[in-house]
Amino acid sequence: MKKTLVRRLAGVLALCMMSPMAVYATQEKIDEVQDEIQDLQQQKEEAQQKADILSEEAGGLEGDLAAFNERLMKITQELNATEEQLEITRQNLEETGKALKKAQKEERTQYEAMKKRIRFMYEMDRDNLIEVLLSAENFADFLNKAEYITSIHEYDRQMLDRYRETKEVIAGKERELSDQEEALASLRGQQEAKKQEVAELVSDTSEHLNAARKQLAAAQSDVAGYEEKLEKQKAYEEELEAQKAAEDARRMEEIKRQEEEARRQRESQSSNGGNGSGSGKGGNSGGSAQIPHDASDLTMLAALIQCEAGGESYEGKLAVGSVVMNRVGSSRFPNTIAGVIYQSGQFSPVASGRFASVLASGADSSCVSAAGEVLGGAITVGSLYFRRNDGSIPGTVIGNHVFY
Repeated sequence: MKKTLVRRLAGVLALCMMSPMAVYATQEKIDEVQDEIQDLQQQKEEAQQKADILSEEAGGLEGDLAAFNERLMKITQELNATEEQLEITRQNLEETGKALKKAQKEERTQYEAMKKRIRFMYEMDRDNLIEVLLSAENFADFLNKAEYITSIHEYDRQMLDRYRETKEVIAGKERELSDQEEALASLRGQQEAKKQEVAELVSDTSEHLNAARKQLAAAQSDVAGYEEKLEKQKAYEEELEAQKAAEDARRMEEIKRQEEEARRQRESQSSNGGNGSGSGKGGNSGGSAQIPHDASDLTMLAALIQCEAGGESYEGKLAVGSVVMNRVGSSRFPNTIAGVIYQSGQFSPVASGRFASVLASGADSSCVSAAGEVLGGAITVGSLYFRRNDGSIPGTVIGNHVFY
């Protein structure tokens, strides 16, 4: 009897040492890692959104730059055409200048001839003209001499008119070419201004584009960094989950061993004439007896089922509820639903706050129905633990969970 008591105390001591130091600590680490994963996921999504926005801005700037380059090309072509036009005009001006010099030379010749004619006309007064007419030998000669004098005056008048016309043409051509050259020079100045303006736009847009590309590269680097951290945290979470599963399995074996030992002790006491009533809870490995509960127990159990198995089949919901009730019936866990659910380091949704949120808003009808059936005695599995099935833990697989 004494040896049996010592073995039981040693088992309890080992279990107590393992539970707070290993099981709870590991679950707390898992909860912390899951919180970090959520934070990193949020930061990654924000960084990705920023990268997407910057990518759109960079694309827009590239489009603007292409438009500016096209505009610059068009203006450059216009400038080249203007330059060609100016060159033609310069050639025309040069030719006109030569013609002008020639006309001016002719003008001077005409002017000298006109001066001589005028001097001759003044030197040859009216009396001399009359003398010339009177010296005619006959009337026909008189008419010829009169016509000759008239022709001289007409020629002088024509020369004078031609001289005036030459001067007017030269003056008009000078004004025309001067105005044209001034207009073309003005156009060239405007085109140069446009070219400078577009060049500045291109330069400014290029600076913005380079800055946007740097920001985009930095944002993409942030996304990659968060992705790398996420992968590391997920790998670490898997390691912790495996560690937790191993700890749970050892704890489960210890509980079974102790409960088996307690059962044999009760049988021994019964065979020796004891009443075998016992004061502790026995293991609950399934059955259909209705479990005493109240409305709050139903609400809490339904909320936990939704948090842990909301996306699972109805069978999976019943199994999760059964695990809770199996713990309530076990001497190694609290003997109330609230105590089991709020036991430190056992259920991640309780630590993360998701359980409180579902509890406040109320679980869906399917989870409430499953909780009601379990409380009514529909215990579908005899397990004390469950977790996401990754193939590393033997047990009963229901949906995405393994129960052991």
